[in-house]
Amino acid sequence: MTTTSALSAPRARSMPVTVASFAIPVMILGGFALLAVVPVTVVLAGALARVRDRAVRWAAVAVALAYAVPLIGWLVRPDRAPPGAAPPLRTLDGRNTMSSNVRIAAFVIPLAVVLVGNVPAAQAAAAEGRPQCRGESVDAGARIRYSADVVIKAPVSRIFKLQTAVERWPDWQKPVLTSKRLDHGPLRERSSWRWTTPAPATATTPATTMRITSTVRRVERDACILWSGPAVGKGVRIDRGVHLWTFTEVKGGVRVHTEETWTGDQVEADVPTATKLLGAGLEAWLRDLKTAAEAR
Repeated sequence: MTTTSALSAPRARSMPVTVASFAIPVMILGGFALLAVVPVTVVLAGALARVRDRAVRWAAVAVALAYAVPLIGWLVRPDRAPPGAAPPLRTLDGRNTMSSNVRIAAFVIPLAVVLVGNVPAAQAAAAEGRPQCRGESVDAGARIRYSADVVIKAPVSRIFKLQTAVERWPDWQKPVLTSKRLDHGPLRERSSWRWTTPAPATATTPATTMRITSTVRRVERDACILWSGPAVGKGVRIDRGVHLWTFTEVKGGVRVHTEETWTGDQVEADVPTATKLLGAGLEAWLRDLKTAAEAR
């Protein structure tokens, strides 16, 4: 197991998708709805092939459908001018084309705006070389942070299941005393759970049990999970902890990367001690996860 300051992530080339997202509403409003099929295709193909964020992928599919449905409806209309009698492409058949453009625009433009706003955000962390889960990562400005990774010789599905079955953490992690889901069903975005873990005494704080409430912010099956929340104990408080896990299949197993940040006036009063405690906890977590996954 090695400690790292960051785990290299492939750079996602989202520029074609971003440019095409801008082009779609411009072309439709400019009267070139038929030619807009080109940027719509670029958005759909580029998002599915290059963008990892599932929300952006679904938005790209929605843009394609919102563009195709009214366009096909217009193409099959019996009162549409025959191809040989059609005016220039920009005007097509006058009023019908304009109304079709308006209908297409009403569906497509809001979705294109969503893509324009989300593609750069979804790729920002990756473009900067930072680990991320569906476009989000740990707090970039946090003073207390630690990251580590390990290769585990087990199927990624098994590792991911161990990590996301949060109510069973005490079965394989001795430092986790209790863990209880606050909702039901598969772990998903906005799922929450409350768990407890001991914290040793320091020069300024007593030994205590930390009560942590975590909420999932991002999750992608067998790929990553990001959660955050406060931690409170006797005389100790972490206002906000953000914890990222990524799972990447590599030769010989699965590389599990973890990274966490803490923020809050109390913990930031002694950054070296807090960082040391955070690092020890993450290293132990990785060891326990490796042991549990490889033993099954």
